[in-house]
Amino acid sequence: MLDPAWGYVDQPPLIPLLAELLGSSPVLLRLPATLAAACSVVLVGLLVRELGGSALAQAWGAWAYAGTSVCLNFGHVLLTSALDLVFWPLVCLLVVRAELRDRPRLWLMAGAVAGVASYNKLLIALLLAGIAIGFALVGPRRRLASPYVLGGGLIASVLALPNIAYQVTHGWPQLAMGEALSQNNAGEVRWFMWVLLVLLLGPPLVWVWGHGLVALWRRPAWRPVRFLVPAFGLVVLFTFVSGAQPHYPAFLLVVVLAAGVAALEGRLEHPAWRWLLAVNALVAVVVSLPVLPLGILGRTPVPDLNLIAADQVGWPTYAAQVRAAHASLPDDDRAGAVVVTSNYGEAGAVDRYAPTLAVYSGHNALYDRARPPDSTVTVVFVGDQLPGIEDLFGDCRVVDELDNEVGVDNEEQGAPVAVCGDPVGPWATLWPEFRHLD
Repeated sequence: MLDPAWGYVDQPPLIPLLAELLGSSPVLLRLPATLAAACSVVLVGLLVRELGGSALAQAWGAWAYAGTSVCLNFGHVLLTSALDLVFWPLVCLLVVRAELRDRPRLWLMAGAVAGVASYNKLLIALLLAGIAIGFALVGPRRRLASPYVLGGGLIASVLALPNIAYQVTHGWPQLAMGEALSQNNAGEVRWFMWVLLVLLLGPPLVWVWGHGLVALWRRPAWRPVRFLVPAFGLVVLFTFVSGAQPHYPAFLLVVVLAAGVAALEGRLEHPAWRWLLAVNALVAVVVSLPVLPLGILGRTPVPDLNLIAADQVGWPTYAAQVRAAHASLPDDDRAGAVVVTSNYGEAGAVDRYAPTLAVYSGHNALYDRARPPDSTVTVVFVGDQLPGIEDLFGDCRVVDELDNEVGVDNEEQGAPVAVCGDPVGPWATLWPEFRHLD
């Protein structure tokens, strides 16, 4: 639905470009996330090896991580977080190898990876800031003046320059987006992030990654990479202060897990651990992947635990309800009527499953894409934004409520479908009232 661009108000260009190239096939759209998850499993094993773990420890680390919610959940849906499963651990792997093997040229490669990662999510800058602050706090401080470290930073900056230019020329929309997320989410994020620190990798692995943090801080052999501890602390602090999204620590938590596996080598081979990891993986599969029949999903805790699971339900049914509301209009009204939705999920569903309907939305980047034609006098409006815009029309009446028919209580369930007519002014004046970031 979005034209290719150097950036959008809610994200950099990489994921929208991939979605455009892959088309509408659900299999193809999931493929990048699946490949990213598979690569991240390999990266965890390599991190364990860099920290001195044996081949068996590497296998344990990879297997333990592959059965976690962070790997499975982000690893099957095309989201920016899916590619962060690769970018963050890969930058850390290169930096750890550069420091522990005295191969400073790898800093240049780490900078290149970070620069490319900026096209997925600008949050990669937080990781780089964490590494720099870690060096400043716990050393080795001389690294901050190393030509290879500075060169890596320069490479990252040059590669990210189009991203930065887009932000500057468009009034730093990512800051506006972050502020909007904080306003909407901060109250929940600031307590739920602590729960997620337990759930992302699973309760059995908290002891492992906790041990990894301690070992990174205390082990003399790991002193060159001790900076990872304050870097992790910075990411957690940023998540709490910003209040934007609760899962930001996940991608560095994976690195800390690898350290814990390497530090606990031999102790994880006990048969009890095999059972714990197997149970952890089984729970993660049920919570993270679409393995439960839709008929029973709504009667389980999964939709409450995993918004990604809940938000994958009901779109064809919702689109059919919108199409029916449009079809019920009198002939004269139906000819020029358009659909306006409250969010990009609803807009995408209508575009995908009811492609004959013209659909618009004021949500995030879709606001800038297009607005209804000036001749539009009848709108089928979808979603919970209705109370905020119904006064912009002479008449608004609810004709239906979205119902996925399987009892899954997601964001759309119960949202109104309304027919609104007689706009009170020209669309050029009204359209800004529909804009919202979240």
